[in-house]
Amino acid sequence: MAIQFENTDTFGGEANYCWVKRAHILKADGLTDRQLVRRAKAWAGYTGMRCEVSTYGDAIEIRPRGVCQVLFVNYAEEEHVQGGRLDA
Repeated sequence: MAIQFENTDTFGGEANYCWVKRAHILKADGLTDRQLVRRAKAWAGYTGMRCEVSTYGDAIEIRPRGVCQVLFVNYAEEEHVQGGRLDA
């Protein structure tokens, strides 16, 4: 299973996709949600920022406070991922 990170801007609190930045981790089996959030925040440059994290079972939504952006962490099949590759 692969994990895809997707960072984009927001407008009115909703994902706007005026710009989007994507990356993925292949073979991410065994990573906890907390580990995924830490990796996603580090990748997006949110380390040290307070964020509101919502878990939806197959996806994680990370919203940094004071920034009009949202970061999605989605589980995906390896053949459906987009963006640059990160090391697991």
